[in-house]
Amino acid sequence: MSRLEELIRELCPDGVEMFCIKDIAEVGTGSSNGNESEEDGAYPFFIRSQTIKSKNTYEYEEEAIIIPGEGGVGDIYHYVCGKYALHQRVYRIHFTNDKINTKYAYHYFQSYFKRFIMKKAVSATVTSIRKPMIQDFVIPVPPLEIQLEIVRILDNFTELTAELTAELTAELTARKQQYEYYRNLLIEKTEGIQGKLLDMLAQPITDGPHTTPKLYETGVPFVSATAVYDGKVHLSDIKGYISKEFDEECAKKYKPRRNDVFMVKSGSTTGKVAIVDFDDDFNVWSPLAAMRTNDKCSPRYLYHLLQTTDIQNQVVERMSHGSQPNLSMRVLEQFDVKIPTLEVQNEVAEFLDKMDVICSDMFSGLPAEIEARQKQYEYYRDKLLTFKQLA
Repeated sequence: MSRLEELIRELCPDGVEMFCIKDIAEVGTGSSNGNESEEDGAYPFFIRSQTIKSKNTYEYEEEAIIIPGEGGVGDIYHYVCGKYALHQRVYRIHFTNDKINTKYAYHYFQSYFKRFIMKKAVSATVTSIRKPMIQDFVIPVPPLEIQLEIVRILDNFTELTAELTAELTAELTARKQQYEYYRNLLIEKTEGIQGKLLDMLAQPITDGPHTTPKLYETGVPFVSATAVYDGKVHLSDIKGYISKEFDEECAKKYKPRRNDVFMVKSGSTTGKVAIVDFDDDFNVWSPLAAMRTNDKCSPRYLYHLLQTTDIQNQVVERMSHGSQPNLSMRVLEQFDVKIPTLEVQNEVAEFLDKMDVICSDMFSGLPAEIEARQKQYEYYRDKLLTFKQLA
């Protein structure tokens, strides 16, 4: 039997008391706005997102749980002890009852508060946290000795999980960099004639409609930049569906097909590349530049070429910076490229495809391990924090 089990059997065998937060804590917000942060401020400044900035004045000097009222609702928590300031849309929970340990409450909020919010919301979409939501939250309060043992266990588990995650993340980054290095080297050392990207294409680069279409729950999948990542087009991350009639109208300009290559040309992910590796029907929106190779070029080679450091540097150098990054299709067509013979392109693409498969297996394995560790932690945290209510 663990020490925690012994303590529960000894101190609260019949269950524990439950308290509403409003009965054991003060709940309030800060008074600062988002423009008051300072680069070299002396005190933490908690704002609406997960970012913590700083400033040279503080509002509070006490132990508390911090929960942003907006942005990642129910997902972001901070434990704080010392001097700090808060944004006016950030909540502070300061316990006024000495029966409860703040760090224990912090772990409990991480486990159960978001579920509580979602149950209260029923079918509504929760976009912000309101004070009554926090005040009405119920928390079990076992004897302090039990709370402190739970905190000790979870803090140790958190530290070990963080160390392992850091190690796995570093390994994943190193493997990706190694793969990118060899891809760059292979394409750079391959002989070919100097030309422009347009020379590799069967037609000028095109894109989808520049108007916002009406979206439906069924129809033809409509793909934008959010669906382009990991070298693929993910129909599971589409914006929505367009009507068959609108798809036919779009198809007069362009209709995607297998082996077309896309590059994101607008927004924060400008430069991301994907190749269509399926035959499912879909269409694309204007943030995607669509490329179709001619009979002297391999689409798989183009896919790998566009991800090299040389091409990605040209993306950065030649895109415009207005309200958001943007890469003109006509500018993209004039990117400098080296074009090997089709036979050589196929050999290079085949080799890199094999490397892709090997690396993808490794890349998918490591994030899965990181996620598994996090889920393991959450499972044990929830189990440790589950108590029978005192009759």
